[in-house]
Formats: sequence, structure tokens, C-alpha cells
Amino acid sequence: MRYAVLGGGPSGLYFALLAKKANPSDEVLVVERNPPDATFGWGVVFSEETLGALRDADYETYTEIGESFARWNAIDIYYQDTKIRSRGHVFTGISRKVLLNILQRRCRALGVRLEFEREVRDVAEFEGADLIIGADGINGLVRRTYGEFFKAQVAVHPTKYVWFGSDLALDAFTFIFRRNDDGLFQVHAYPFDAHTCTFIVECPEDAWRRAGLESASEAESIAYCEALFQPELRGRRLMSNRSLWANFATLRQESWHHGNVVLLGDAAHTAHFSIGSGTKLAMEDSIALVDALRRHRDLPAALNDYEMERQPVVERFQEAAHESSSYFEHVSRYAQFDPRQFAFNLLTRSRRITYVNLTQRDPELVRTVDSWFAAAATGSPDGAVRLSPPPMFAPFRIGDLTLPNRVAVAAGPDLEAAARLGAGLVITEFVSVTDDGRITPETPVIDRTMQDHLRLAVERIHKSGSRVALQLGHAGRRGSMRPRSQGVDRPLRHGGWKLMAASPIAYTPHAPLPKEMTARDIAHVVKVFGLAAKAAAGCWLDALELNFAHGYLAAGFISPLTNRRTDEYGGSLQNRMRFPLEVLARV
Repeated sequence: MRYAVLGGGPSGLYFALLAKKANPSDEVLVVERNPPDATFGWGVVFSEETLGALRDADYETYTEIGESFARWNAIDIYYQDTKIRSRGHVFTGISRKVLLNILQRRCRALGVRLEFEREVRDVAEFEGADLIIGADGINGLVRRTYGEFFKAQVAVHPTKYVWFGSDLALDAFTFIFRRNDDGLFQVHAYPFDAHTCTFIVECPEDAWRRAGLESASEAESIAYCEALFQPELRGRRLMSNRSLWANFATLRQESWHHGNVVLLGDAAHTAHFSIGSGTKLAMEDSIALVDALRRHRDLPAALNDYEMERQPVVERFQEAAHESSSYFEHVSRYAQFDPRQFAFNLLTRSRRITYVNLTQRDPELVRTVDSWFAAAATGSPDGAVRLSPPPMFAPFRIGDLTLPNRVAVAAGPDLEAAARLGAGLVITEFVSVTDDGRITPETPVIDRTMQDHLRLAVERIHKSGSRVALQLGHAGRRGSMRPRSQGVDRPLRHGGWKLMAASPIAYTPHAPLPKEMTARDIAHVVKVFGLAAKAAAGCWLDALELNFAHGYLAAGFISPLTNRRTDEYGGSLQNRMRFPLEVLARV
């Protein structure tokens, strides 16, 4: 086989050496536009899982990389002049330049041909290759050339960030949050050797503009950030390597290969830097591609195998990265949090670390958070609760109502069975305010029979310590359907009832057409909701939930897709909200 690799980053070099190692008779060429010692970026982070994959793929590079590692197991969070350290998080960092040098040496030792400072202007220059590997990044030539086949989706994130280095020696992954007159700025910093760290600064675009960073030079950006984070830098300097402010772009593509062309790493996908997985994913792509080529003699089968193996893995990381980046993009929402709550929220932002997982990693931090949370939930002085349950089992107040815990169960007809599970709140199934507001013939209506049933159930549930909420609604155009046991949203064949909605639009192509509600109909339904609420109040219920969602009557008024009215109940959002608000006011 003859391989042509465009891009001399970690993914391209690692594929080249693995492919040559797998079959020394293959011809492997790597072409890179920059010099061999040029690199943009500072450090690279690997997890223990990734290190295991590198060890199994090529022990020689793994051993050499291991000699250059910086290891740490803590995360430091600086917030509101408070430093919180969480332990139990194992990270490994290495200089990106050192990593590239190791991979280059290994490629040369195996016989890979490396060509640096070569600008490729047309993929056709490699038409003699059996497989062309695009490892040239998100804006690379290969991806752009075959873009119509890869069908890319690029989501540009709203915050600005800049990738600095620093001669600050860190012993933890470090997050810093600092607000000044321009806005809220945050730092993602981590060590990659004994003396140097990566120092990424991120901020909302409006703060970036107010700070004058839109027109600032590299030196001016460094001066601004050094002054802002002086307490944490402790007199150390920030370093630039073509460090320019940018917006991160998340790349997703329908396909990663076409014909004899395949993509690796950032050319195929990107994941936000806040989860530190870019290089990890890229090098794991290389391992998977070489393994697929070894398993299949047929090239199309190998490329399909590679894509089917890697796409689901990458998509999971991209979802975690989306959650993580969204947290940082909206971090000002949590500005009033207690530092302990803020730290817990930050550590669990991507959902890869859960409450249980963090309890295993750092039980002392979780005990501290639990104690603070229990004190806040019970109104006790801070620190008064020494031994506390997890937050799920702390009391929860809604106005004058106090729930014994934060577990809510949506129940079927047997409310008492749900209460026996120990839930703090039992929520009834959908109960209609009138017969023609039912979803199916089985949907209960709040009539006298229903009231008698509720009183008995609520009395027993209260004795168990749980509270009960009634879910009240009107199905609107989503009514007159078969029982859910026969499928969701399947219209009744016989015995259906007339429907009404904001506009005469059927819920499904086979559903009956609803009548557009007149002013008289609207007034009647508002009145019926009020009567239903009054009936519920006599059943000793603790809370009432109005279902204005799921395509039911109120939701049909709110959405412009289902509300085509031209009177005072249609058009603007204010008008579309009129009916739901009238119902709420009456209730």
C-alpha cells in the first residue's frame, strides 16, 4: 500500500508510524506545510485510558512519551477569592512540541518519509497513492476539497478564547474566574512539564469588546490578561505563540471518507477545549484506522469499519464537550452560588463526572458540599449539619409547601404504590378538566367520582409522609386518541369526540381536524379550568401542575406553528400567551 498523509500533527504522524509498523513494505509519506520544530499550542492532556491505548498500539513511543509526562491528580478552582481543591482526578500532560518530536523520530526510525515546509495546493498531487489521509485540521485542504461528500456541520461558539502559555509551575488542573468592569473572564490552565503550563483565557464576546481586545495586539492582550490574573500568576508571565483571540468551532460530519480519501482528528471532528480531548481523540482515530486496515483487505470495507467504530465514540465526547462548553458560556448564571456549590457544579458540568463518581474520587469534597446543602435546605447555620444525606434526600420548599425529599414520581392510577417508593412528591397522571379534553378514553376527568378517589388516596399518602400534586390539562387537538397501550397518538376509529384547538390543524396526518375555538369556547374552557381547580382544592392536594406542554391545548396557542389566528389570541407572542395566562389567572 502507498499512503499519503497530509498534516504532520499528532494524528498524521501516529497513523504513519503505526501503518509502517504494521507492514514495513508499505510506502508512507507525511507532508507538512510547517517546519518540523513549529507547533501552535502548548500542552497536551491524556487520560489513563488513552495512555493504555497508546501503550498497546506502540510501546516504544509510549515509553518515550512516559519519560516526558507531567502527572497530577487535583483540580483547583479559584472563585470569589476562594480556592477549592478537588483530588482524585488523574491527568497526564506533555509538551505538544516534545510529543511531535517523539513521533517524528519514531517515524524516521521506521522508514516513514517526512516532508516538511511543503505547501500542497491540490490533492491531485497524490493521485498515485492508494489511500490519502487528511490530518490537516478543521480548515485543511482535504476536507475542503471533498466537502460536498463529507457534509460538514460547523457550530461556532459565542465566547472568545486565546491560547497562551505561562512559566507558572502548576500542580493541578486550574480554573480561575475573575470579574472586572468589562465582564467575567475565566482561565483553563494545566501543567505539561515541571516549569510551564497552558493558560487559556475565555470570555463572552461583549466583555472582550468592552476590554478593547478586539483591536489589541498580542502584546496588549498579554498585558491585559497578566494584570487581570496577577494574583494567580504571582508575577509570572504569559507567553504567546501566534496566540490570537478566536471563537471555537465544533465540527461534525456525516461521513469521514470518500473513495480513497479518509479524515483523522480535527479534520474529521472537533470537541471543545474545555474537556481536553482533541489530541486524545485524534491519536485514537489513528489507532482505529490502522486496525481497520489490518482487518480488511478491501479498502472500502476498512474505511466503513473505521468510521462505524469511531463516530459513536466521538459523538459521545462531543456531547460531553457541548455540555461543558455550554456551562462556561453561561457561567455568569452561577455567579451567586456558594463557592462549594459552584465547585461541585463545575466538576460535574459535562456529566462524565456524576455525584456518585465524584464521591468515589473526592469523598471529602462531597461531604463538605452535602453538609452545606443540608444546612441550606433545613435553614440551619452553615456547618451545623455534620452528617448529612445526599442532596436528593434533603427537604425542598415550594412557597409554603415543604417536601420531605427531592424525589418526584409521576404515577398512574395507583397513587399509593408510587408513595410507597418513598417519593417526596407523587404527581398524578394527566387529568382532564372536561370530557372533550381527554387524550384517550382512559384519561380521567376531575368529576365527583375522581374527587372521592383522590381524597382517599391523598389521605393515605399524607400518612406516609409524601405529598401529592394533581396534573391538570386539556388535550386540545391531541385528544380522541387510542389508549397508549395500542400506540402513541393513534386516533380512535370509532366513538371519538369532537376536538377544538387554537387553529384547525390536525395533530397528525390521520388525526381528526379540530375546530378553531371561538371567543365563547375560550371563555368556557377558562371557566372550566377554574372549576376544576376549585374541585382539586377540596381533595386535600398539596400542589397543582398545569400541563401547558406536549402539544396539548395551551401549547397549541403558544406555538406559532399551531396558532394561525388573526384575533387577539394569535400573532405576537403576547397575544399567543393570552389564553394560557387567562387560564392561570382563573386557576
